[in-house]
Amino acid sequence: MSEDQKKLLEQQLWNIANTLRGKMNADEFRDYILGFIFYKYLSEKMLRYADEILAEDHIKYRDINEDSEYGKEVIEAIRKETLGKLGYFLLPSELFSEIAKRGNGDREGESNFILEDLQKILTHIEQSTMGTPSEDDFDNLFEDLDLTSTKLGRSVEDRNELIVKVLTHLEKIDFQLENVEADVLGDAYEYLIGQFASGAGKKAGEFYTPQEVSKVLAKLVTTGKSKLKSVYDPTCGSGSLLLRVAREVQEVNNFYGQELNRTTYNLARMNMILHDVQYRKFDIRQEDTLERPQHLDHKFEAIVANPPFSAHWSASPLFMTDDRFSQYGKLAPSSKADFAFVQHMIYQLAENGTMAIVLPHGALFRGGAEQHIRRYLIEERNYLDAVIGLPANIFYGTSIPTCIMVYKKCRENPEDILFIDASQHFEKVKTQNVLRDSDIEKIITTYRNRIEEEKYSKRATLKEIADNDYNLNIPRYVDTFEAEESIDVNAIAAEIKELDAKMVGIDAKIAAYCKELNISTPF
Repeated sequence: MSEDQKKLLEQQLWNIANTLRGKMNADEFRDYILGFIFYKYLSEKMLRYADEILAEDHIKYRDINEDSEYGKEVIEAIRKETLGKLGYFLLPSELFSEIAKRGNGDREGESNFILEDLQKILTHIEQSTMGTPSEDDFDNLFEDLDLTSTKLGRSVEDRNELIVKVLTHLEKIDFQLENVEADVLGDAYEYLIGQFASGAGKKAGEFYTPQEVSKVLAKLVTTGKSKLKSVYDPTCGSGSLLLRVAREVQEVNNFYGQELNRTTYNLARMNMILHDVQYRKFDIRQEDTLERPQHLDHKFEAIVANPPFSAHWSASPLFMTDDRFSQYGKLAPSSKADFAFVQHMIYQLAENGTMAIVLPHGALFRGGAEQHIRRYLIEERNYLDAVIGLPANIFYGTSIPTCIMVYKKCRENPEDILFIDASQHFEKVKTQNVLRDSDIEKIITTYRNRIEEEKYSKRATLKEIADNDYNLNIPRYVDTFEAEESIDVNAIAAEIKELDAKMVGIDAKIAAYCKELNISTPF
């Protein structure tokens, strides 16, 4: 997509957002806009596939008479084909374009009241999957689109008018589904998610990792690989991080994720389908990953995560018999679950796999149980491959500096751990710090080639780390100290004497002028 096309798309999307702005906050109208985009996508995908099936008969899907016997037979045949291929089904009258036309009053003799029918259609989409392999992936997918909410308008008529405006704006956007090279839909979705994240404060961390950070994580875990059997994110949010990994390789066979927040879980499933990930190829679950993990019978080739920083968890003594934690001898503290996520991910990491996790800097040097776990991971297992320091103020909703820890069970360089200090390499954009493409490339090149560069990166031996009592604070290994410019005290003293001499001459001149003017001197 060209820059001009991208700007036009962003303007169109912003027009839709402005229609809802003032009615509700960004976090709420995000659900409506993204939900309607998803409905439009499903409709266009359905229409394209149905028209392909009917091409030999020179019939268009939207022209089928749903009430005729012939129409019913054709629709039933298409329904069976579509459920197997796409995982859902829509009648011709349920297509987004048909509802938008009705809302605009384009259908002569028909009311433009669409609210009730629209709610039924969204329900029908979910119901169409019942008893099929895609049922779990579509279950309650539209539950956050409450068309009866008074936030959309006090009266039913007001709500209908507002929804019609949103659908009308959306109908004008061409997602170019026929163009396999273009990802208009993906760009639209990512743009909106990013915009809502930047305006949603602390809640943003629940569903969005900035694209620049996602790129770094994805490039780290795909190093040396062109295909992946599986990728997993235990705190997957909107699923964007999983999808970012797929962009770095030729193929990913299966995507797995788990998300606690119900709304964000729905967002992740939509995001997968919108990015053309076939329903059989992803398994996203909604549950608490630490307390009730859903994929423990799987080992993954690539694992990425941006878990909530220093989250609370139960740290129940019962977990000491859990295979994820039992071998360490200690649990992560209940007030800081950072290393509980690390332990969980390592348990699910395949022997040939790589995992990368974003953590707050405190996880590198805090004592107690966390120090004990760090020691075990390095001294007993030698799994830690690299520690990368990121700039502060790079995540929405928090300004704290963060780091990425990279783990491998079979390390190519088991004799040292690479430390990278990328904290000073960024561009400030408004109030946010952003990693530039050059900053990302520098991190990845340094990691892949294990380059040592003064004031940027260092390969620390395991003995050095042991001597530091397994404190991984980056400045202990990467010396970023900048010596201040030396001062020549004798030169400064001479300069002061010269200035004093000049001042004596100036004072004499002023005294002479004052005497000539018959006024008192100022000194």
